[in-house]
Amino acid sequence: MAVLSIRMIGDPVLRTPAVEVTEYGHELARLVQNMLETMHSVRGAGLAAPQVGVGLRVFTYAVDGAEGHVVNPELLSAEGVQNDDQEGCLSVPGIGFALPRAELVQLRGFDVTGQPMQLEAEGMLARCFQHESDHLDGRLYIDRLQGDDRRAAMRAIRHSQYNAVTTDTLTKRSSSVGSVFGIGGPSSGRRRTGA
Repeated sequence: MAVLSIRMIGDPVLRTPAVEVTEYGHELARLVQNMLETMHSVRGAGLAAPQVGVGLRVFTYAVDGAEGHVVNPELLSAEGVQNDDQEGCLSVPGIGFALPRAELVQLRGFDVTGQPMQLEAEGMLARCFQHESDHLDGRLYIDRLQGDDRRAAMRAIRHSQYNAVTTDTLTKRSSSVGSVFGIGGPSSGRRRTGA
């Protein structure tokens, strides 16, 4: 398997809605395995296929002992609100903000072999499912920010030094795992709340 390059904000693939998977087989299984390996290498909570340059509706996750993947996910329901968790993203390094998300979600989709699945998640796993589903629709978590948080995120990204943040992140990832990608290499210790 391989560790894949994680795309950074500004890459058009992150803003392009992913297409549904129509063929299940060896190529899809390899993509999912590579995504899992990449996600673990950067201690991410989740990773969507567009983040590794693949425009398919697939994401992987690893939160609080729950690990897996979902192909062609569809959020069925969302209940309650969790306000206080900070969210970040492997594709938007160096910034994070508290973002309200649903506390409980139901999701359906397929596994890598095409078998249907239905999942229920709460708390951080529910947050992850919502974050990754947004990626598949060409949306970043910063798009959901409002008011002062949105202005602060946009200022940070537009700031002339933000390119230095992304370059530094890529350099650290490259030296940590031998490949250039995402946020917080394997020695960073703490798992990110977003992907």
